[in-house]
Amino acid sequence: MEKKTINCPNCEFEFNVEDVIEKEVEAKFAAKFAKKENQLKAEMQDFEEKQEKAREAYKEKLKKDREEIAEEEFKKAQSETKKQYELKLEKLKEQAEEKDALQLKLQKSELELEEQKRALSNAAEQAKLEARKEFLEKQEELEKQAKDKANENFELNKKEYEKKLKDQESLIEEMKRKMSQGSMQLQGEVQELAIEEYLQSQFPLDEIIEIKKGARGGDCIQVVNTRQHANCGKIYYESKRTQSFQPSWIEKFKTDMRNKGIELGVIVTEVMPKNMERMDMKDGIWICTYQEFKGLSIALRQACIKVNAVSVGQENKGDKMALLYDYLTGAEFKMQMEAIIEGFTQMQNDLQKEKNAMARIWKQREKQIDKVVNNTINFYGSLKGIAGNALPRVESLELPYTNLEEEEDDNHSGGTLFE
Repeated sequence: MEKKTINCPNCEFEFNVEDVIEKEVEAKFAAKFAKKENQLKAEMQDFEEKQEKAREAYKEKLKKDREEIAEEEFKKAQSETKKQYELKLEKLKEQAEEKDALQLKLQKSELELEEQKRALSNAAEQAKLEARKEFLEKQEELEKQAKDKANENFELNKKEYEKKLKDQESLIEEMKRKMSQGSMQLQGEVQELAIEEYLQSQFPLDEIIEIKKGARGGDCIQVVNTRQHANCGKIYYESKRTQSFQPSWIEKFKTDMRNKGIELGVIVTEVMPKNMERMDMKDGIWICTYQEFKGLSIALRQACIKVNAVSVGQENKGDKMALLYDYLTGAEFKMQMEAIIEGFTQMQNDLQKEKNAMARIWKQREKQIDKVVNNTINFYGSLKGIAGNALPRVESLELPYTNLEEEEDDNHSGGTLFE
């Protein structure tokens, strides 16, 4: 017969329900039997000791009485006549008969004591039988309680597993949908957040102003600050993550920059414009990929700081924006950009490795969920094999009833494996 085992929901330790119940009940009734048996033994021992003491006392008294009477009668017989002696002898004979009767009475008492001893022994055996019967009844009751508790825990655990499985399946489906199809809006928002987080983490002194969703304009504005000077310049960023680059974006972005009074603008795009293979400036707007953006942001910020320093030192000596434009459109700045971008090439490779790792983790999570489902089904099957039809039917883990199963249920209504 298959053992009834249960796993602890906290530590996953597996234990046999029947063994635990049987050991607990046996220990309880063994103590009870031992106590009662010791009490009976003590009573029998006390009774035997009292009987032995009474017997020895009677023998001693009888012996002493006989010796005293014989000595007394011997002394008197010397002075009495024959008739008196005969009377005395007759009296002694009567006394001896009385002693014999007393001896018979003592023997009868001994027999009665033996009967009582046997009765006590029988009572002990009967007590053991009754205790054994009580033990079996209690064990049966505990088994029923354990079975009911196991059924109750199984139902709760099953509901919990079903809820977790449902949530995990929904999560997996959502992940698969996002991985396979991808939402253009979500992808754009992810790149926007990535740009903002990078700027905030890389330049903690700067103020990163987010353009709220639905508002006209780009995605965020970087206000460049240093420990010596505030608002050294502003850089306007807009994220684009579509299948193709639209030239109209540039003019629209420039209009928005003029309205906000910002001179530097960067469009971070996944697809570069035609005839542009890498980061470059087009119509006064910097256009780059997300990988190139990291290096470009550093260079533009340094340019703002340098121009601001020159402007502060040469106040009223020239047009600040003319100086900034000359520097940004010069060959020196472009060479610096290319050198910085090369340093971020490795970052793109690392990003791809992280994407591959996440795909592997999701696949592993899916396998773990399948394992939980299979273990739940096996657990239900084990309990079904033990309890039979007494276990409530779980529709999600059962096949639909067939005509043959319905006939068997009619022929074996209420039957279980224990009958």
